[in-house]
Amino acid sequence: MADTSSPKREINKSKTKIPMREQAPGDRIFNFEEVPLGYNEIEATQEALRCIQCKDKPCVAGCPVGIDIPAFLKLVGEKDYEGALRKIKEKNFLPAICGRVCPQEDQCEMVCTLNKPAKGREPGGVGRVERFLGDYAMEHDLTITPEVAPPTGKKVAIIGSGPAGLTAASDLAQKGHDVTVFEALHKPGGVLFYGIPQFRLPKEILVREIDGLKDMGVKFVMNYPVGKAESLNSIRDRFDAVMIGTGAGLPWFLGIPGENLNGVYSANEFLTRVNLMGGYKFPGGADTPVKKIKRIAVIGAGNTAMDSARTAKRLQPEVVYLVYRRSRLEMPARIEEIHHAEQEGVDFNLLHSPIEIVDDGKGAVGAILCQEMELGEPDASGRRRPVPIEGKVKEFAVDTVVIAIGQGPNPLLTADVPELERDPRKGIIKTNEWMQSSLPDCFAAGDIVTGGATVILAMGQGRKAADAMHRYLMTGDPARKDGEAGDVCGNFPG
Repeated sequence: MADTSSPKREINKSKTKIPMREQAPGDRIFNFEEVPLGYNEIEATQEALRCIQCKDKPCVAGCPVGIDIPAFLKLVGEKDYEGALRKIKEKNFLPAICGRVCPQEDQCEMVCTLNKPAKGREPGGVGRVERFLGDYAMEHDLTITPEVAPPTGKKVAIIGSGPAGLTAASDLAQKGHDVTVFEALHKPGGVLFYGIPQFRLPKEILVREIDGLKDMGVKFVMNYPVGKAESLNSIRDRFDAVMIGTGAGLPWFLGIPGENLNGVYSANEFLTRVNLMGGYKFPGGADTPVKKIKRIAVIGAGNTAMDSARTAKRLQPEVVYLVYRRSRLEMPARIEEIHHAEQEGVDFNLLHSPIEIVDDGKGAVGAILCQEMELGEPDASGRRRPVPIEGKVKEFAVDTVVIAIGQGPNPLLTADVPELERDPRKGIIKTNEWMQSSLPDCFAAGDIVTGGATVILAMGQGRKAADAMHRYLMTGDPARKDGEAGDVCGNFPG
């Protein structure tokens, strides 16, 4: 009798991830091309085969958008790349982007069953394989557009085209709603376009993903800052429901003398000029270039600070200082980004806190003074509090300072809508469990709700908001499924 049982699945028992090729540090600091080069088919297949297909699937619970990770890895292991793409796109229409910028090490990979450092085992390279699939689709001109339900006759406005807005637009369009996205800048993508450098996220990838939304019928209105071009309440009058996904675009500053000098940038302005406006193409390639830099200090140690420092390095200054008031252990940036910055020659100055930016006598930056610090007891964040060392001050001779210590919501959109409840200290929009604001027809998601967070968390909130908006549009209640009885309006916590 012939054996009709399925062949046993091959497993790659390697304890470590398949390495990913990269540009050499000595080469990449002279260009804005991507640093990691990605997997080829053999590498992606072998990494996918490291997944042991465990039954409890902790990685799925660790993914903010709920991708069935073992399922798409199994398909890659079988070399069914199109099938794997379709599986991912059930939950995430931006695999090429998320595979590059999502902090998998703190989410799906952290809870991976393979992740046992004591036994020398590394988690599955989920992000690396996801990126491969996104790139495979581009290289093979493979367009996978989700099915769109018949029109519902409902009109939805999405304010902001960042990760939360794009995700909500995709989900709502698939449900048959007429979706219009309003963006303040001249390119869609929000922080994905202006905040993440080309060497981490090539813009052509983002453009392709957004083109997929347009193919689904989503409309984009550019150069349209809601709150100035048109009020939020006017938008509400024209649409059946609104989602606010404007992010956290208002930079925080240090509050020290000299922050108004020429040569001081917020990280938002610095990265926007370079990423969105081509400011690195001097002396004549951009309308709003950054100044020619000789010596620069970047203040902060998050991912935005690393992006700023690594971007500055590619502008060919004499030195790039990274200044941070805590130690390496407390640095919030991804380990990969810290590693790349060190490889590229960024000069780390830890346990230093800026106290003054010094005038060069002509109204521009001449130096920055930093107080040397030591670590004391933990503060409210759980990290050890930096404490000044009396009499220890260091001067860095610089002509440019980039401040990358965080950002909050821009009040432009919400200033004239006092009935929209916000946190009085942080300025973020208050929502209930369905991402519904104090205005029943107005939802919010992403950094405008959480403060500065990750791309994938914003996408997860965008998906949650879209689901609730669909229920609201079809039943009048974001908590009620189609056909269920109940009161019209979710309970908003006062």
